[in-house]
Amino acid sequence: METSGGIQASLSGRYALALFELARDARGIDAVEASLATVRDALRDSTDLRTLIASPVVGRGTATKTVLAIADQLGLDATTRSFLGVLAENRRLGELPAIVRAYRTLASRHRGELTAEVTSAHPLTADQVVELKQQLRQRLGREVAVDLSVDPALLGGLVVRIGSQMIDSSIRTRLNALAHAMKG
Repeated sequence: METSGGIQASLSGRYALALFELARDARGIDAVEASLATVRDALRDSTDLRTLIASPVVGRGTATKTVLAIADQLGLDATTRSFLGVLAENRRLGELPAIVRAYRTLASRHRGELTAEVTSAHPLTADQVVELKQQLRQRLGREVAVDLSVDPALLGGLVVRIGSQMIDSSIRTRLNALAHAMKG
């Protein structure tokens, strides 16, 4: 079962779609996307924030007050701030990482872009990101937005996922293939 633009009818997909529709109606798609990127970065960098969104022990009122204070501190737009309050009230903060990814996909599709999930062993430089986007654009014939993440277990190289297509140039995969070939 799918909803608009191919986002699965998961809980996080429904929340992302609702946020996207609010942002579209308010002509704030890019502002919400930027705020969600700020939230994603804060989640990556803050153990306390990750604990807050994952903890079933934190009460609704406390979670709501805390997440709204964090939203203010991060300078998030009003739509995203309100949305985080709703998530806290509904005890759905744990869905936040998946909602951010789904929203990014919706915003990219709205702009006519493809979204590539790129995992690298080390953070990419701005120049590397520009080069990667250019290579993907040439390969796919369309603009490509990249959603970056880091996984040191890759050892080196990249894993790029675009929809159901995957390009795996990681050293880990190459070593595993070499080990398998040596056994056989």
